[in-house]
Amino acid sequence: MKLPHLATVVLLTLTTVAAHAQTDHHVGLYLNPLAIRVTNSVADSGPFAFLGQNATSQVFYGLDYGGYWDFFQSGKIAAGLDMRESDLHANNALLRSFLVGARLSAHPFRLPFKPYLQASIGLGTTKAPQTTVHASKLDYTIYGGVDYTIQRHVDFRIAEIGYGSLTTTSSSTNSAVTFAVPASKLLSFSTGLVFRF
Repeated sequence: MKLPHLATVVLLTLTTVAAHAQTDHHVGLYLNPLAIRVTNSVADSGPFAFLGQNATSQVFYGLDYGGYWDFFQSGKIAAGLDMRESDLHANNALLRSFLVGARLSAHPFRLPFKPYLQASIGLGTTKAPQTTVHASKLDYTIYGGVDYTIQRHVDFRIAEIGYGSLTTTSSSTNSAVTFAVPASKLLSFSTGLVFRF
């Protein structure tokens, strides 16, 4: 079992135990569809071109799964941690990430809308379409979203939007070339269900 998978299982187990031990803490688990638009200001070419030959953008589709633990609550404000992993593909290329972040949420309205904001950092792994070489680099994303309570233990994640950066595999990271390919910008969108305990 890979380290990110093991860390996710351990965190989710601990947070579930903590949630049962202290009822004012909230734990949410999710498995949602995810789309990320990856863009770069420099077009790459050759076998290590992550976005494809001479391309500057590509949309990746896949799954986002993880959980959060709101361990602090004061009135209508809650704070905690989020741990997630995503697995996406496009044009035979691969994008995976494992992120841990600080999360702040609120319940400011009479209606059951719960906006949240979080900053996450972790490890992103990419593979270009024409090679089997993987590159793992620092990955960070800022997320904002809104959950809507539909049942006592179920929220509908109306939308989650993220903006981040990741240095992907490229000709400049895997071979001697005269130009540098900068970090790619990541714009993500997700929606789905959150199960709370």
